[in-house]
Amino acid sequence: MSNEKQVDSGRRGLLVATCAAGGVVGVSTAGVLVSTFQPSERAKAAGAPVEVDISDVKPGEMKVVEWRGKPVWILRRTPEMLATLEKDSAELADPNSEKEYQLPTPEYARNPFRARQEHKDVLVAVGICSHLGCSPSSRLASGPQPNLPDNWPGGFLCPCHGSTFDLSARVFKNKPAPTNMDVPPYMYLSDNKIVIGKDEKGEA
Repeated sequence: MSNEKQVDSGRRGLLVATCAAGGVVGVSTAGVLVSTFQPSERAKAAGAPVEVDISDVKPGEMKVVEWRGKPVWILRRTPEMLATLEKDSAELADPNSEKEYQLPTPEYARNPFRARQEHKDVLVAVGICSHLGCSPSSRLASGPQPNLPDNWPGGFLCPCHGSTFDLSARVFKNKPAPTNMDVPPYMYLSDNKIVIGKDEKGEA
């Protein structure tokens, strides 16, 4: 194995482990707060659906939980964030989520928001880059930032090889990542509680 591959593998493992630990991230903060949601060890091992309370996720914040050993992002987008999602379609590699990564995109997520219409402000996505499996970092605020274009609309940056994704976890054109990040099956149990890994068609 080359030194580059060893570095990539180590970095990827650290990023995935860190992001899967759980927390809430805000637009204007780089810190992570420990999540109150912790799935049972049995649920983790079995890859069973997990229930998540999202009442503590304010507009502009993102909560990270674990499902099947992977970080799942729950981002509650502001009206300003939602407004960018239909404007940047021409710059995206797959704006309609026609290509699959590891999971088929649910029909209810085949829209610019990649979310259920009744809760289109909430994105639920598996936070794994489709290039080499790293976990991108959140760059939710718009505007000039290090390693990003001056017209950055807000989204995610993979630190391994520079793939960028919008606020619906869709990859921009001419990036190493070949597809958008996955949207897992999920459904609402109430306005403030969702279950990941299961929807009306059954478990993933």
